[in-house]
Amino acid sequence: MPVGESKGWAMDKPDLKEMSPSEMRAFCERLGEQAYRARQVFRWVHGRGAVDWREMTNLPRALRERLARVAVIGRARVLERQEDRGDGTVKLLLELADGETVETVLLRHRYGNSVCVSTQVGCRMGCAFCASTVGGLVRPLTAGEMAEQVLAIQRDLGAAERVSHVVLMGIGEPLENYDAVVKFLRLIHEPDGLGISYRNMTLSTSGLVPGIRRLAGEGLPVTLAVSLHAPNDELRSRLVPVNRRHPIAELLAACDEYAARTGRRVTFEYALIDGVNDLPELARELGRLLQGRLCHVNLIPLNPSGRGLAGSPPERVREFQEIVTRYGISTTVRRELGAGIDAACGQLRRRRAAGFGVPVTPDGRDGV
Repeated sequence: MPVGESKGWAMDKPDLKEMSPSEMRAFCERLGEQAYRARQVFRWVHGRGAVDWREMTNLPRALRERLARVAVIGRARVLERQEDRGDGTVKLLLELADGETVETVLLRHRYGNSVCVSTQVGCRMGCAFCASTVGGLVRPLTAGEMAEQVLAIQRDLGAAERVSHVVLMGIGEPLENYDAVVKFLRLIHEPDGLGISYRNMTLSTSGLVPGIRRLAGEGLPVTLAVSLHAPNDELRSRLVPVNRRHPIAELLAACDEYAARTGRRVTFEYALIDGVNDLPELARELGRLLQGRLCHVNLIPLNPSGRGLAGSPPERVREFQEIVTRYGISTTVRRELGAGIDAACGQLRRRRAAGFGVPVTPDGRDGV
């Protein structure tokens, strides 16, 4: 299958998990059903996470049988489940209809349960420290496949707990799969679906400037998180190759526009790598770069990803934070979760692929 082509759940039948409320209404109308039936089906699929037609008990049996003939409810198969008994982090490796795999993660916080969602199978951004990019991009995910990740975690949680937050920080570059990602955000926001607030959604990008500007005009008050990781173009281009296409000055201008149009402060993610980007002079350079902007800096001690880089020691993380904070910038250190499992994005998929003899070496593309 060519890169960029998405197979989805079934080639011959539409997937109800892909449908917005308006698309569901149009589909039911073509079947000769009244509009309220579409709302019932949408609630079953997106609100209750139904995976079997027999669960839809308020629909006539004849309608359920007809739906089973003409449509599918997309569902991924859980190939592997890991849980960190210390902090409750859960990672699922999910198999899609075409046999490709993606990862999704449940992160437990004081403020609620957050799901980390993948937006592509693989990634071509080529970031130097990330396991997701090893092997390159296979294909984008559909909105339904992204929604299924959240619903898979909700099924894992059970009825006693709810997913309250979603972060698009899993495998893939969300803004390279723009239309499907925005549709996904709207789907999980629907009151008849999961009903997740836009303000509880975070989209992380490596810095695709046109996508940031486009997202600023969508009217979706989601938090924008930008993988900065360096305060100057020379270092950032080594760590995040897309910087060669969209250098820091251009990126920050787009972030300023996003903050101005949405009223939401931008989060700059900075993975601290031992001896690479964690020196005091780089902290001062970062402080000068971001001073006065509507932003927040999230420092991330690098998670081991099998790419030969190590996270900064705790004392250097504290020093880096103290320096940046002196410039009047809100700065936090991300709490490490999932230390007892394959926590870094792409690790579980990569390990399983290697075990089955699937090539996992870089494909030579630098992601720009």
